[in-house]
Amino acid sequence: MGRTLIILGIILVVVGIGITYGPRLPFLGKLPGDILVKKENFTFYFPLATSILLSVVFSLVLYLIRKLGQ
Repeated sequence: MGRTLIILGIILVVVGIGITYGPRLPFLGKLPGDILVKKENFTFYFPLATSILLSVVFSLVLYLIRKLGQ
């Protein structure tokens, strides 16, 4: 139980740092592959490439945590 709480705490700290400093990263959200459609009164933005990149990074981090924890 204690180990789980420590891991959840670390995850919360990482998410908090990401929320705080995420907008300052110039490339995040503007990668080739992100979909942006602008019309007169309508804007649609779908960060496809950014989502895939973040998914790969988080999966790698979780994989490393799992491997080091054994």
